[in-house]
Amino acid sequence: MRILKFLIAIWTAIIIYTLFSFLYGPKGLTSYNYLLAEREQQRANIEELWKINEELEKIKNNLLFDHDTLLVHARQMGYGYQDERFIRIVGLGNIKTAPAMTGNVHSFSNPEFIQDKSIKIASACIGLLVFVFFLMIEFIESRSKY
Repeated sequence: MRILKFLIAIWTAIIIYTLFSFLYGPKGLTSYNYLLAEREQQRANIEELWKINEELEKIKNNLLFDHDTLLVHARQMGYGYQDERFIRIVGLGNIKTAPAMTGNVHSFSNPEFIQDKSIKIASACIGLLVFVFFLMIEFIESRSKY
């Protein structure tokens, strides 16, 4: 029965190490949840880029295949025929095309976790504390018998 008390200290250290590694380790649940959130953000960014791509494809196709759209765009940029006269229509204002948005830059940080070495040291210390606790109890019991 005496050896069982000391085996509890070893099993305590193993359980603490397993628990902390599973929850807070480099491949633990907190890192996994962070990476899942980052993946969802990346998917949202890709969806946004697809929408921007569709808009730009529409503009490109209009400029390639529609002669009137090409003329309007050329006039907005200040180009025209040599003998062409421009008529200003009141109320439209000066139309300038905005530069194409290609999305935003998102930078992600590394997931925060407890280093495996720190988890091993903490579990060894807790196991040692449990061992010392049971050793003290054993010492007190042996002193009280005399």
